[in-house]
Amino acid sequence: MLTLITGAVQDRSARGIAAAVSRLITAGRLTAGARLPTVREVAGKLGVSPTTVSEAWRNLIQAGAIQTRGRSGTFVAGPLPARERLRYTQLSGAGMHMPRDLSTGVPDPALLPDLSESLRRIGDGRWAGSYLDAPVLPALETVLRERWPYRPERLTVVDGAMDALDRIVAAVLRYGDHVLVENPAFPPLLDLLQAVGATVVGVPMDSRGIEPGALRDALRQYRATALFLQPRAHNPTGASMDAARAAELADVLLEAPHLLVVEDDHAGDIATAPPVSLGRYLADRTVHVASFSKSHGPDLRLAAVGGPAHVLDAVADRRLLGPGWSSRLLQGVLLDLLTDPSVAAQVSTAKEVYAARRAALLAALSERGVRATAGDGINMWVAVPDQQNAMVALAARGVAAAPGAPFCVTPLGEDHIRVTVGLVDDGYDDLADVLASAAFRTSRGSGRRDPGHPHGWR
Repeated sequence: MLTLITGAVQDRSARGIAAAVSRLITAGRLTAGARLPTVREVAGKLGVSPTTVSEAWRNLIQAGAIQTRGRSGTFVAGPLPARERLRYTQLSGAGMHMPRDLSTGVPDPALLPDLSESLRRIGDGRWAGSYLDAPVLPALETVLRERWPYRPERLTVVDGAMDALDRIVAAVLRYGDHVLVENPAFPPLLDLLQAVGATVVGVPMDSRGIEPGALRDALRQYRATALFLQPRAHNPTGASMDAARAAELADVLLEAPHLLVVEDDHAGDIATAPPVSLGRYLADRTVHVASFSKSHGPDLRLAAVGGPAHVLDAVADRRLLGPGWSSRLLQGVLLDLLTDPSVAAQVSTAKEVYAARRAALLAALSERGVRATAGDGINMWVAVPDQQNAMVALAARGVAAAPGAPFCVTPLGEDHIRVTVGLVDDGYDDLADVLASAAFRTSRGSGRRDPGHPHGWR
């Protein structure tokens, strides 16, 4: 085993060692359950510091390729993490059989536009052209470019925001690359980065997004390949980046000219904050993803992606080997929705309703001494003494929320739960009472509360 591993290593850096072991696992030469040599054994055979091998092992653990079992040693787990270890699966099913499921993070169906008229107008088959037609309807591309927060070199349409992130990750990241994300961040993105073997670094944030000082520290500590962020209506905290913060972050990023910025504007037109993008300052290395799921309908499965040609061309070229393009029929529906004044009015009303719901529940929680944030979007981030106890307390009252831990790259200093406040259309005082009972339930059941405790963003 030791000879097999060390013989496969060509680059003796931590990244090179991790990549070599990963290749052996993928090729089946290191099988699941096999016990790895100790860090000191590998380091001695390679003539490197044990610290270097330890870092390689940490990268492989983060990627789910190996796992430690305490004093028993370190073992091969396989090339992909077990499903139960994925962050996303810790969220799904949280609200099963609950009368009030506020764990989902989905928009209120009652506030989505009715697609019937659009489907009738465009459902005559005129969008079903040749396989050689442009992947994006020209009229839709024109509308999207008019809405874009900066002038992108290329623009395309894919099957939703996560499809966009998946394709961007495949195009720009390699095993072992350091990637910066907000802390907390969206669990499926963290799962995606883990699946490709990226080393994820969480950057602290405040109510205006990523903190510039923390970003500068991370850039100086790591040679990061990419920065992933949500410019507004951050999931789960609701934070939104304003123009001043965007300018600050862009100034910091001048220190890392090699780094690609990827923005996931998942809330789209239901966000109260205006569109903002680092692409205004760094257009040659900013990829912006604009989703229409929460504003116009999840089942449209459409998101627009715009950015520099070297990234978008790689995405488009690889896509030609698969689906080729997103349904032009659905693109026609989206074009109709984006150009229909009555739909624009409905989406604007939805935005106002979501804002009112956030404000109502925040006010009710504040009266009860519960610390929560919901600056924008459809989610609320609630501080609790103990996540598991809080969820159990809520479940006893028929309410489901999402656990906060899967959102955290590193611990924040206190526990949280995420509540989809966008689904709450009445009973704010009653719900606030239920959330307060969970928020003040400590891990030891003492009932102690400290409303003056500072809110923990880090």
